[in-house]
Amino acid sequence: MTDHAKIVNQLRALVLLTQTEEQIARTRVSQARTDAVRRELTQNADNAAERTRLITAELRELGGVPDVVTPLVGRLSAVLKATVEQAAPIEEALLQDLTLEHQLHDRATYLKVLGKKAGMAKVERLAEGLEKAHAATIEWLTVVLAEEALGGPAALQPTPFQQVAGVATRAANAPYRFVANRVNEVLDSAAQRRSQVEGGLGEAADKAGTLTDAVRETLAASRAAALRRAERIARREGNRDAAEAAKAAREELGDVSADELPIKGFDSLSTSAAAEAAKKLREPHDIRVVIRYEETHKNRSSVISAAQVALAAVAKEAVGVDS
Repeated sequence: MTDHAKIVNQLRALVLLTQTEEQIARTRVSQARTDAVRRELTQNADNAAERTRLITAELRELGGVPDVVTPLVGRLSAVLKATVEQAAPIEEALLQDLTLEHQLHDRATYLKVLGKKAGMAKVERLAEGLEKAHAATIEWLTVVLAEEALGGPAALQPTPFQQVAGVATRAANAPYRFVANRVNEVLDSAAQRRSQVEGGLGEAADKAGTLTDAVRETLAASRAAALRRAERIARREGNRDAAEAAKAAREELGDVSADELPIKGFDSLSTSAAAEAAKKLREPHDIRVVIRYEETHKNRSSVISAAQVALAAVAKEAVGVDS
């Protein structure tokens, strides 16, 4: 096979994969935890669309047949991926995203070498741009996965179905007495966040969450009270593991008092001061507690974003990514 034919084949493959990448980025927008991440994902999708345009233009210039089927296949691949991954925990979905980005990066590197060997400077420059873009996305996804591994909350939050899948996976090896609290937590979170799920997933979540807001709030309050009581009894009886498990469940629900927060006088701080204090946190557990507390109380986006920045910094350090 000639170099020209190899280049055309790689460009065709890149169009398909980049179209899939764009659609996946757009499906991830609804899972963004903050407005900043939502804007970043939207920009990533728009950048992928521009890369598709550039690759297609180069393909046509080299005499490749204009392809009207590939974009449709790309969109279909993304839809199928988004549907199938609902049965898997969020980390599995993100690992699949990372696999796609690595393939795009590696193909861009291969295309760059092909272009250089064939003396096609324009192809080489295009490939270098693709290589750089995918390297940046690989780094971002690696950090998001590290955030999840550190206990989160990560920049991308799981759909209600992925939350249930994640708990089911962990429950296989968890002591029975801890499973009930985790399942209750997931069901509550799924009901509260069902409005964030698009299309058919949103409709399915709505059907599952038939409780009224008043009843749901009552159940959440009852669960919080039960967890506090369980923690007190466990500590009184010297069962430290059970007490810590109950406390962890409370923290995940945002049911902690202000004096339990790692930031002194947090409730009395202004929005800007609270954000600055959150940004200085370095322990994943502390960051997680502050985010959950803020989400269930004042819910100030700038404070939550600042805490996410702190978590991202810790995650970058954990995976060896330069800030």
